[in-house]
Amino acid sequence: MSAATSPSERRVSARIGAISESATLAVDAKAKALKAAGRPVIGFGAGEPDFPTPDYIVDAAVEACRNPKYHRYTPAGGLPELKAAIAEKTLRDSGYEVDASQILVTNGGKQAIYEAFAAILDPGDEVIVPAPYWTTYPESIRLAGGVPVEVVADETTGYRVSVEQLEAARTEKTKVVLFVSPSNPTGAVYSEAEAEAIGRWAVEHGLWVLTDEIYEHLVYGDATFTSLPAIVPELRDKCIVVNGVAKTYAMTGWRVGWIIGPKDVVKAATNLQSHATSNVSNVAQVAALAAVSGPLDAVAEMRTAFDRRRNLIVRMLNEIDGVFCPEPEGAFYAYPAVKDLLGKEIRGKRPATTVELAALILDEAEVAVVPGEAFGTPGYLRLSYALGDNDLIEGVSRIQKLLGEAKA
Repeated sequence: MSAATSPSERRVSARIGAISESATLAVDAKAKALKAAGRPVIGFGAGEPDFPTPDYIVDAAVEACRNPKYHRYTPAGGLPELKAAIAEKTLRDSGYEVDASQILVTNGGKQAIYEAFAAILDPGDEVIVPAPYWTTYPESIRLAGGVPVEVVADETTGYRVSVEQLEAARTEKTKVVLFVSPSNPTGAVYSEAEAEAIGRWAVEHGLWVLTDEIYEHLVYGDATFTSLPAIVPELRDKCIVVNGVAKTYAMTGWRVGWIIGPKDVVKAATNLQSHATSNVSNVAQVAALAAVSGPLDAVAEMRTAFDRRRNLIVRMLNEIDGVFCPEPEGAFYAYPAVKDLLGKEIRGKRPATTVELAALILDEAEVAVVPGEAFGTPGYLRLSYALGDNDLIEGVSRIQKLLGEAKA
């Protein structure tokens, strides 16, 4: 659009036109399209468990479909019984005691993130965003009128930012710091001491914290999950927790997330949702109720499988010359550094960026990965290991073969 284009001639608003497509969903869609066309593409793009939703959760949804009570509108903020169950689950899993009135049930984690930022940001407010970051965070911040300020960590620190880095990024416009552990896209997990230091720094400077706890149950080895408002109680009045059932219970398609925060902020976000979508699907809410009220046996089984795949993918990636992959301690992503491969010749091409390298891997090896540019850090690739063992081995083997041909 030229500078001379008048508002009346603009077909898409500047605000929405500035939003980028989700890179991870775009890669996943392209991989699925190629596969549907008959190509043997293996996709490492989407962060989606390959396990089915547990039967007891599905059964609860089936029963809800038959109950006329759930055929009508329900409160925009969520079913009261689900909100109460989320409060109990939060105390059980995080040691964080909250009231149901502090909870808003949303259409997945993405809506929770946007509504949380929309509820507390005014135009020009800055949000410190550790990078590599999940693609949706900066877009939600901008859509809410805020300004994302990136603080970059790399493989030398296990992709964890320090308080010193955060302080260097803080200005008089800083209102919020984003905290994500375990992390998408890197699998980084902050120790309790590291998390507490960041929480106390936020309290010292009167900052809000938005903490995304969606991968809370997916930690491995000696790593442990830490909930910031549980270990830094002084933070609670300026802390918003985002969570959901998608990753823990293999329920990505059910679209149920939630916000936990101060009552006035949750009320404001609920007002927004009442106009945006009304209530979350009642059938999905009943399924989520069964999930959060039930045992964690299913996630324990999935975590065992993810741990096995984690060890396998890290070993196989680190066998490739020019690739370094730190061991992820949580979630289900590997985030290898591939900077040493850029500019090298691979089958007649010299990819200069990881966008070009990812395209080459898809074209030549028929494997879909997400380039680091999508997460704010060029020079890396993200591979989700939430796919079957056989596909994982075959996919990384193809990458090994292709990248093994790299030459100066």
